[in-house]
Parts: sequence; C-alpha cells; structure tokens
Amino acid sequence: MAVSLFVAGCGSQASTADAMPPAEVSVAEVVSRDVQPWDEFTGRVSAVESVELRPRVSGYVERVAFDEGQEVAKGDLLFVIDQRRYRAELARAEADLARARSEAQLARTQDARAQSLVEAKAISREEFESRRASRSQAEAAVRAAEAAVANARLDLQFTEVRAPISGRAGRALVTAGNLAQADATVLTTLVSLDPVHVYFEADEQTWQRYNAQAGEKRAVEDNAVRVGLAGESGYPHAGKVDFVDNQVDAGTGTIRARAVVANPDRLLTPGLFARVQLQGRDSHRALLVDDKAVLTDQDRKYVYVLGEGNTAMRKDVRLGREIGDLREVADGLEPGDKVVVHGVQKIFFPGMPVAPTTVEMGAPPAPPQVASAESGAEPAGPAGGSQ
Repeated sequence: MAVSLFVAGCGSQASTADAMPPAEVSVAEVVSRDVQPWDEFTGRVSAVESVELRPRVSGYVERVAFDEGQEVAKGDLLFVIDQRRYRAELARAEADLARARSEAQLARTQDARAQSLVEAKAISREEFESRRASRSQAEAAVRAAEAAVANARLDLQFTEVRAPISGRAGRALVTAGNLAQADATVLTTLVSLDPVHVYFEADEQTWQRYNAQAGEKRAVEDNAVRVGLAGESGYPHAGKVDFVDNQVDAGTGTIRARAVVANPDRLLTPGLFARVQLQGRDSHRALLVDDKAVLTDQDRKYVYVLGEGNTAMRKDVRLGREIGDLREVADGLEPGDKVVVHGVQKIFFPGMPVAPTTVEMGAPPAPPQVASAESGAEPAGPAGGSQ
C-alpha cells in the first residue's frame, strides 16, 4: 500500500509539472557592433579664472557698488574708496606741472637770447652754457611733473575698484566705512563661469594604456570627455582634455588631467563633484546586452538565453563597460545568442520551458495582455502558481 501511495503521488506531481504553462518572456538577440570605450573617473569642477580682489590704493571704503553673488562683467564697478585725498594729490601735481612748464618757457627764452648775445660776443661763453643747462633742467622738471600728474591720476582711478574678469562675485569681505590697505585687504573674490575646468585623476595602468594608444601624440591630448553632476542622470556636459600633468604623484599613483567644458547654462559651479567619462582612442567589436537581463548569483553574473525547444539556458558572463543604455559582455556569450530581457523573474530553474516573444535589445517591455470580458477567461498568474 505504501508503494501504491508513493507512485500515485509522483504521478500527481508529474501531471502538475506537465500542466504548467511556459513562462511568457521577451528575448532579444545580442547586439554586436564596434564601440568606442569610455573610462570613468571622479573629479571636481574648478573655475578657469579665479581672482582675490585687492585695492591698489589705501583708504576707507565709501561704497559697495554690486550685489553679492551676482554675475558681473569685466570692468564693472565693485567698490569705491574715499577719493578726496587723491583728488587733492592730483590737483597739487597739476599745479606743479604748470609751474614747471612756466619755468621751462622762461629758460628757453633766456637760452635763445643768450645764443644771439654770444654770437655778438656780448656775453661770455661760460654764461651762455649756464643758460643752456638751465633750459635742460627746466625741461626735465616738466617731464617729472607730467609723470607725477599721471601717477596721481592713476591713483584716483584706482579708488574705483573694477572687475578684472567676467564672472560671479562672492560676498563683500569689506563693507562701507572700513579701511582697506593697498595690496593687502581682500575685498571680494571673483570666479569665471563659462567655460569651466574639470580636474580628475587617472591611475597608472590607465595612463600607460592611453600612452601606448597615443603613438606620436601626447596621451589623451584633445580626447573627448563627458561630465555629469551628482544629481544628474547620464553625462549631459561635453568637453575635451586640454592639460595633463608632467608627472605621476608617487604618493597616490595617479596623474592629474584637466578638461575644459562649456557652461552656458551655469549648471557647473566651481567646487562641485563631477562624474567624468574619458573617451579612449581604440575601438573594438563588442557584444552588448540590456542590463535588465543580467542576474547575480553571489559573486557571479549570468543571463538566460533561449535554448533548443524554447527552454531557458543559463550562461555565466563577465561584464565590461556601460555603452550607452547597454552593457558590454566581455566573455560568456556568442553572436546570435538570444537573451531573455523581460520576464526573467518567471524562470525558476535552468531548462524551464518558455514562450518567447522577440523584441529589440534595449526596448521597453510589452504591456501585459488582459483577457476580454466576453471570453470569460481570467488572466494567467505567474508561472508555476495560481491566482
């Protein structure tokens, strides 16, 4: 009787397994195409130009002429230092220049008169040479007075502190009424906004690989880069490498590189963390699959491919870089393999029968089919279960 019950139970399980409908899945053929590799790094956004604005003359700040944090153009007025002292210095220098010019005119007149008198032998040669020297001294005094006027006028101009570059101004570190010392007091900071630099560091092996690919050119010279911020998806900002350091840091084993990136929308603020992709020089043939098709078994990655008789066969794979919306498979698949991309959760064991629907690799899943009310049929539940 025990043997009879066991045989009856096995028959019941076999009939249940035979009655299980194949799992409906979407399969796509592995994509095989030439790809351009991109290496990923982390970096920081930095301003191309950064200025600590200091006054060139000393004095009390009379006015702050900008809004803190605003974008300013080169030459815009930012601070005004008390000008009264410098206006007085300019007036004194101009008066000294007028006196020097008057004395020079008198010296030229006396020299011309001495020239005619010495020819008539009415004065001595010594007196003639003395008047000629007085004329030269007066003309030199005029030039010195002109230089003093130019210097005083320059100091007066320096009382108006203007932006040396276009960019965004920081907060005013010195406000009206405070003393600003020439070449010492920092008034504010300015950073340029467009374009910006993105600094990142590459390890030794990556650097050597790019060096080997470069040939006669410098490694990563003018290589394209793509940049994404921490809160962005993908890499929406494009640029190129314009500088590589001249030595590897012995402490970290990395070398610093710099990319220049356009920033017309001002999203790249100096100091932000950046995700950087650097384009390699060599292209190669690669097999690509949708990331949704890749499953994890402890430390191994695998996919299900369509086998003989529409069964799901497991294949372990080794993954490579992300190529757009797809993932490179370095090992484990062959061209022509059809990979299960949608419905992998319905496959419970290798060799399980499936009902495949062919789609394009990377295409979204098809909407579920709902049975019509006229047929009275109920939608099927998950494979191997009941609703």
